[in-house]
Amino acid sequence: MQVRIYQPPKTAMQSGRARAKVWMMEFEPTAARQVEPLMGWTSSADTRSQLRLRFESLEEAIAYAKAEGLMYSVEKPRERNLKPKAYADNFKYDRMGRWTH
Repeated sequence: MQVRIYQPPKTAMQSGRARAKVWMMEFEPTAARQVEPLMGWTSSADTRSQLRLRFESLEEAIAYAKAEGLMYSVEKPRERNLKPKAYADNFKYDRMGRWTH
């Protein structure tokens, strides 16, 4: 079985990064999804696609995958590019943009 280990990004609906420090493990799909003819719902015979495991660190996730004999791939999170800003910069004399309210 192939699993993917990654760190989920923070959602757009939150401002903090409290739950974005955990590592997730998901199984790669082994069966294709099918459309159920009567209701039109999407289904799959692969029940492992519903399973998500949560770990506190990357090392714990890798140790679990090795202990279970799973092939794994690790997706490293992107580095955050922070630009330091100050509220006083809005009122600088040599400000490039126009002031609008």
